[in-house]
Amino acid sequence: MPLSLCQRLARSVEVVTPDLIEVRRELHAFPELSWHEERTTDLVATWMDKNGIAYERFEGTGLMAEIGPDGGPIVALRADLDGLPVGDSSQDPWKSTVPGVSHSCGHDVHVAALLGASVALAEAHADHLLPVRVRLIFQPAEEVMPGGALKLLSAGVLRGVSRIFALHCDPSLDVGHVGLREGPITGASDHIHVQLSGRGGHTSRPHLTEDLTFALGSLLIQLPAVLSRRFDPRAGVSMVWGQIHAGNAANVIPSTGELSGTLRMLEASAWHQAEHLVRGLISDIIQPFGVTAEVTYTRGVPPVVNDFAATETMRRAVTEAIGPHGVATTAQSLGGEDFAWYVASVPGAMGRLGTRTPDGPTYDLHQGNLRVDERAIAIGATILACAAVV
Repeated sequence: MPLSLCQRLARSVEVVTPDLIEVRRELHAFPELSWHEERTTDLVATWMDKNGIAYERFEGTGLMAEIGPDGGPIVALRADLDGLPVGDSSQDPWKSTVPGVSHSCGHDVHVAALLGASVALAEAHADHLLPVRVRLIFQPAEEVMPGGALKLLSAGVLRGVSRIFALHCDPSLDVGHVGLREGPITGASDHIHVQLSGRGGHTSRPHLTEDLTFALGSLLIQLPAVLSRRFDPRAGVSMVWGQIHAGNAANVIPSTGELSGTLRMLEASAWHQAEHLVRGLISDIIQPFGVTAEVTYTRGVPPVVNDFAATETMRRAVTEAIGPHGVATTAQSLGGEDFAWYVASVPGAMGRLGTRTPDGPTYDLHQGNLRVDERAIAIGATILACAAVV
């Protein structure tokens, strides 16, 4: 019985899997922060040169390659390149060699998987079996706001593209499974930084100051609380502070202090209202204290909204690559992901790639102890390649 095209792609990925694992380990050992992925881009370019795949480097970092026949629609596949400012606390031989930086979101797996897909697709094209042209997007700076997706979109990365696919590591899902969901799969995410200024003084005379520390504490508690009453609860709004700083002595009321955090929500409609509402509430909360606020509100990303037809395409790809047992349902999360900008322009879908070893520990993203079952690399490569052709 002749092999299907997806089966052929899987065979091609299987051959290069040892190389993909080595590439992933090298990427993991030498992570680079957003907009500084020079070594990572060089590694991708070397892979393309080795496999005879034409590509174009973006200004700065990042790369785009194309495989397949000219003319007709283009299917895009995307991986992200950057690491995070999080120290690697694992004990693997390939742990990060860069202090305070790691691939604790699994982008090294994403890159290796797309490299595997590139080889499989190139071999299919050489055999005149590839029915569409496939664009491979290796994007910088997913982990910052605004992310690299916007830069690539302005450079025309989706020109001629009819649909786009991506995978994201999910350490709560066993390897061999891919989580799929139609509609929103991630949340909107913004950054908020508030710098307060006021007349400081001695803690024995708070009435002669503007007691900035007390104002800061009020803002810390009240903004999340009031937001929960100003948004529709169904919007799933979550305001969480991650940084707070004021003062250097117990008996001194400082004249400056700051808060930083993220505002996340499930619905795009709420996201469009958020900045105006937040700025107004901050002004109202601090008004009784007489302090002033400088608010830096950085709009991040809307939710990733998976297209119905594209999600079904990915479902067929998972079924052919792994089997029907490989398809898992997944809930919408509040995590932000700038793949949202791509699917706001063309139909597409993101799936969650299981990376947990069955019966093994469950890790979390953005933590320095993240470990992945490396069998996920070949699975991801095969699913991405299949999604382009099924």
